[in-house]
Amino acid sequence: MIKTGEFLALLTAFCWTVTSLSFEAAGKRVGTLALNLIRLVIAFVFIGIYSFITNGSPVPLHVSAFTWKWLLFSGFIGFVLGDFFLFKAYIYIGARVSMLLMALAPFFAAGIGFLLLGETLGPLQLMGMAITITGIAIVVAGHPGASASKTDARKRLLGIIYAIIGALGQGGGLVISKFGIGTTNAFVATQIRIIAGIVGFIIIIIVSKKTQNVVRALRDKPAFKFMLAGAFFGPFLGVSFSLAAVQFTSTGIVSTIISIVPVLLIIPAIFLFHEKIKVREISGAVLSIVGVGMLFL
Repeated sequence: MIKTGEFLALLTAFCWTVTSLSFEAAGKRVGTLALNLIRLVIAFVFIGIYSFITNGSPVPLHVSAFTWKWLLFSGFIGFVLGDFFLFKAYIYIGARVSMLLMALAPFFAAGIGFLLLGETLGPLQLMGMAITITGIAIVVAGHPGASASKTDARKRLLGIIYAIIGALGQGGGLVISKFGIGTTNAFVATQIRIIAGIVGFIIIIIVSKKTQNVVRALRDKPAFKFMLAGAFFGPFLGVSFSLAAVQFTSTGIVSTIISIVPVLLIIPAIFLFHEKIKVREISGAVLSIVGVGMLFL
């Protein structure tokens, strides 16, 4: 029997694989701050259209104040803190080390889920989480990412701290979403979270005086196409699927399954970019698949 929550989490991972490729291409052209704001605005429009068709209203006016409060908070924690510090970590310690530290997100989600929601995991689920994360770590560690060998000790320490905060933001944001979502439609809940993300990044962009970057990004037609695709599969479908997933199963399991994106990226690396995949990466991928399979048992 297919488990709904785990299946939705797997769909999320596939969506985020597409969006990571799209946003990587867009980010190289327009920068991360402009990318973060524009992708959320586009996703807000997508969900607005979806909500208008399904509910007759483009904005979630019918949602309770309790749900609004906690989903806005989770949107700030997940979208703003999580993503902002992750991208900062990329600069200081490179994507490879950052992604290794992001593997802490499922453990943060499981711990916060236990404290806030009373979620518990059985021995088989804990073993599945551990095996999956180990496989992801093997894949990421074996992939030639950006090197941080020339960074000084202070920058490296800052990068590690930023990556851990990013993992905490992603894991914690998911748990807080589950706390606030109740029976609210996942797409509606995502739209509320996106509002917090948009406001947060507007403040960051204004404070950092990067408004011209956003204007230039909007004029970049190739980048906009990538942002459009990334927003559709990321904040619109991917985040909504992840929120739907936590309505059916624990946040630790959902976060673990979503974390297999580096493993899924092996497929386009082979067929689209013709990269040579090491035996170590294949071994890690197999291990992750075994671990995820255990979470479906």
